Amino acid sequence: MRLVLLTQTLDAQHPALAQTLDLVEALSERSEELVVLCQSVGSHAPLPANVRVRVFGARARLGRGLRFARLLAEELRRRPRADAVLAHMVPLYLVLAAPLAKPLGVRLALWYTHWRAGGLLRLAVRLADVVLSVDRRSFPLDSPKVRGIGHAIDVDSFTPRGRARDDGPLRLLAVGRTARWKGYDTMLEALELVVARGGDAQLEIRGPQLTDDEHEHRRELDATVAASPALRDRVRIEPPLPRDDLPGLLAGADALLSATQPRGSETLDKVVYEAAACGLAVFASNSALEEFLGSLPLELRFPPRDADSLARLLLAFADSTPEERSKVGSELRRRVVDGHSVQSWAAQVAATVSKPGRE
Repeated sequence: MRLVLLTQTLDAQHPALAQTLDLVEALSERSEELVVLCQSVGSHAPLPANVRVRVFGARARLGRGLRFARLLAEELRRRPRADAVLAHMVPLYLVLAAPLAKPLGVRLALWYTHWRAGGLLRLAVRLADVVLSVDRRSFPLDSPKVRGIGHAIDVDSFTPRGRARDDGPLRLLAVGRTARWKGYDTMLEALELVVARGGDAQLEIRGPQLTDDEHEHRRELDATVAASPALRDRVRIEPPLPRDDLPGLLAGADALLSATQPRGSETLDKVVYEAAACGLAVFASNSALEEFLGSLPLELRFPPRDADSLARLLLAFADSTPEERSKVGSELRRRVVDGHSVQSWAAQVAATVSKPGRE
């Protein structure tokens, strides 16, 4: 397979996009040649020998667009020609690539997993040959082009920590942008209920604030914690860690909380699968995780915005044995390895976008 990947950045320190480097590494193993067109490049380890990176960044948007078109046209004129162009999370990239790729018979693919659906995404779907997402429910539009292929988790980096702990307060962790739809207020309310009912737990929230509304919500959460005697010494809201430190952060927790609220499509947060790969229990309100978190020794699912249900699950978890917690963690890791590893993701991308008879 010869593939052109269109993405925003290659940067191991980026708070939201560092995982792109895992995708590049895995795709390179399935490719004769992988060309990455990106807007910027930050720090990262050396890339595989069959990966070439070209940067279309410029100060002005028009300059970026013109440079993007020039570089992509140069790549598509090369021989042997690329099998496909894969736009990663940015529908605009696919729309801009279509006039160059379609006349040459180069397949167009879009990877997208987000709740936001606008006119640009609708146009990208019409132009694409195939649309890839974690699950059909994680894509906000209904289209026969959509194929669910799982998340892309580096399961070798996210490894189990060992025997589950059964002493002291529950150590709970939440990771992600400090956005209202992430449900942090539900987590705080649930923790207050846990304490009121005789339980004990600590919550650490780690995530960036990338918009004005997220900065405002962070201030609201800080005020809620400061005003609550039950939360004041039990909740920490901290900046994000570098990507390489995330496995260690997860290893120090007993469980991950994910209270994502419905927004038209189900955003399947990557950290849910990373925590599961570490053998952590994941308490989640996302209905799209029903199968992933179902049929376990302990119940981990709760309705969106239902702090009482989450508190009851946490109290039951606190009363569970280390053996029960270990069984849950082992099974969740198995499910990630089988259906959400970066290797399985890359294999399905290759099988989807390659020309017939090639992979």
